[in-house]
Amino acid sequence: MNTATIREKLYDYIRVADDNKVKAIYTMIENELNEPYEWWNDGELIAELDYRSAQLKSGNDKGRLWEDAKKEILSHRKVK
Repeated sequence: MNTATIREKLYDYIRVADDNKVKAIYTMIENELNEPYEWWNDGELIAELDYRSAQLKSGNDKGRLWEDAKKEILSHRKVK
């Protein structure tokens, strides 16, 4: 099962779970929710950004126009 499916299942579950279960889940992740994410200290993220930047600068990756990316993103949006 991919991460997106897991997220959706968890979201659906939490919306209908009884109060005790919601509180138990919150207790398990409370510390992570209260810690600010300092992306500049995330070595894996920085390495990925450096790699992508080098690919763009070298011409190995041509990049994408914002309008093209936006159209693709919006085409995948769920309509409710």
